[in-house]
Amino acid sequence: MFDHVELPQQRRLTFLPKVPVYPIGIRPPKMQKRIIEMRGPEIVNTELIHKQYGIVAEQGGRMKWGHYEMLRLGIIRKMDQRRMFAEWRIDAPWKALTKKGQGKRMGGGKGSISEYCHPIRSGRIIIEVAGRCEFEEVKGFLNMLAEKLPFKAKVVNYEMMQKEKEQKQLLEKLNENEYSRKYFIRNNVLGCWDYVSPYEVEWDGRFR
Repeated sequence: MFDHVELPQQRRLTFLPKVPVYPIGIRPPKMQKRIIEMRGPEIVNTELIHKQYGIVAEQGGRMKWGHYEMLRLGIIRKMDQRRMFAEWRIDAPWKALTKKGQGKRMGGGKGSISEYCHPIRSGRIIIEVAGRCEFEEVKGFLNMLAEKLPFKAKVVNYEMMQKEKEQKQLLEKLNENEYSRKYFIRNNVLGCWDYVSPYEVEWDGRFR
């Protein structure tokens, strides 16, 4: 059944650095919050490359280095490396988060860099697990790790994702009520543009 699956030489999740490496002489830059980097749907990394199993984010959030290590060590302990392998679908932490010291007065400019994170959007594939294994073998420990993430995430397989897409398209096709939330927001019914954000207009109120 799984004869077509080729196991790579590197089967463990690789260790990702806690702090990004900058060239000598360049000071690590401080960055703006840019909440938009966590809002809305993920556009690129939404499909399983190996078409087997993975963890997908259901809402936006920040992945810090501690969450990376929690996933890496948890999968190393539970995964059978003779038949399975795992891959990161996100980059190492790169966005600087600043923080001022406790008891420090307001003013004085932006605080110093305290840690780094990776902003995640809804629908982003975080980790992919594949190999000569069934979904029930990996569902247990992947679900345990997904519950520990700082945002809502779920364990999926390729068939589940395809069925969700088909069901969503079918519901939109069979919907006979033209006065949906999308219709109200797009057509500014009752002047709703006065109190909804531009992002709700763009995404039809699906993402907060």
